[in-house]
Amino acid sequence: MSASIFGDKAIKPDDDLLVAALGNSADYWQDIKNHLSEQYGELTEDWKYYGQKSGWTLKTLKKKRNLFFFLPLEGSFKITFVFGDKAVAAIERSDFPDEIIDTLRNARKYAEGRGLQLQVTSADDVENVKKLVEIKLSN
Repeated sequence: MSASIFGDKAIKPDDDLLVAALGNSADYWQDIKNHLSEQYGELTEDWKYYGQKSGWTLKTLKKKRNLFFFLPLEGSFKITFVFGDKAVAAIERSDFPDEIIDTLRNARKYAEGRGLQLQVTSADDVENVKKLVEIKLSN
């Protein structure tokens, strides 16, 4: 079974499939998308099939800069960020929950930066995603 709820390479997700899969959390995703559009203008969304293990993942970009990866699950979703050193330092100085800061601080460092994955299941999670995007674009 793939990580994404959309594991069939032959069926590229569309808005109808996504809303049906996300259930009530589709409102959280729409809130994030609306906020990003209002604050940062046009974004590019690109569905990618990363293989049988991962399934379909939505890559979200501002111009050519990768903002995050969106992984649809049944009834919820995950957002994965990769942060460089300046963004990590900004997050460490912020008022994010300790769990987010500790997870990022303890993440393995790669050339691209440190990864952070959040499962979005509440309005608080939505606000954290919005703040993380702001830090990502500022650093």
